[in-house]
Amino acid sequence: MHTIAVLGAGGWGTALAVHLGRSGHDVRLWGRDAALIARMREMRENTDYLPGIALPPCVTPCVALDETLGEASMVVVAVPSHGLRHTLARAVTHLPAAVPIVSTVKGLEEHTLLRMSEVIAQEVATAGPHPIVVLSGPSFASEFARGLPTLVVVASTDRVAAHQVQHEFRNRGFRLYLAHDVIGVELGGALKNIIAIAAGVVESLGLGHNAMAALITRGLAEMSRLATAMGGCAETLAGLSGLGDLVLTCTGQQSRNRHVGLELGRGKSLSEVLGGMKMVAEGVRTTRVALQLGARHGIELPITAQMAEVLDGRKSPRDAVEDLMLRPPRAESDGA
Repeated sequence: MHTIAVLGAGGWGTALAVHLGRSGHDVRLWGRDAALIARMREMRENTDYLPGIALPPCVTPCVALDETLGEASMVVVAVPSHGLRHTLARAVTHLPAAVPIVSTVKGLEEHTLLRMSEVIAQEVATAGPHPIVVLSGPSFASEFARGLPTLVVVASTDRVAAHQVQHEFRNRGFRLYLAHDVIGVELGGALKNIIAIAAGVVESLGLGHNAMAALITRGLAEMSRLATAMGGCAETLAGLSGLGDLVLTCTGQQSRNRHVGLELGRGKSLSEVLGGMKMVAEGVRTTRVALQLGARHGIELPITAQMAEVLDGRKSPRDAVEDLMLRPPRAESDGA
């Protein structure tokens, strides 16, 4: 048994805490919402974000970071991307020396355009060296928490830490594959959310399965172009953290980003859509960051560009789809 700290008491953070608790670890689950943590302590369930899943006895919901992190041998981060830097700035003074930090955050930071592991590295630098491991792949929290088969990738420049995560997290329902391509794994997890918004638009407009298959295929090509330009490997984007996560997020009923696209396609404004959601749709922020990264690296991102127009209210979803269809013809292997 190890003591593992999980930062973030949303659906995915809670599901990870439940999984690690069932695997025999002592888990401290931190959340910034004191009222939510109090209810979780009393009811032994996260009724807000993961209803119907009981917390194992060895999972302790916490509101104090010192209590959460004090004796941890590993720290799992599962907060929204826009809250990552602030959370780590508060947590860094409580981090035990040299413990691995596992990032499950799928996004890109606005303004800096950094990947999540880069944000973590910056914020914990004052606490000495900490191996950083990225965990990503097709994984809806509710299915994972119910023990349904889930396969993901763990990537790190520290092979020992990656092996440790692979060993501590695995069980008969959760299989983890090792990867060395941290850039590709993180970008796959972030960029697929943009394509999922577009998938929701395609579905809500009734454009059919042909269009959806084409969108997923061309979306993957778009993701791969940017990832390889930034130092990732195309093979990574064809794996679980790229294609696997893309298919799930574009087609799954539980996808928050797909939901955004569905509602936009039905005529709602972005503010109306987000106002009716409890959980974060990372693709909304990621769209703008990806466009800036594309410009920096000289990569054309036509689907992302059209989704940015729709999200900002400058173009209707139907017009965005038509503009994509009317782009100049070219070879499939061209760079756009």
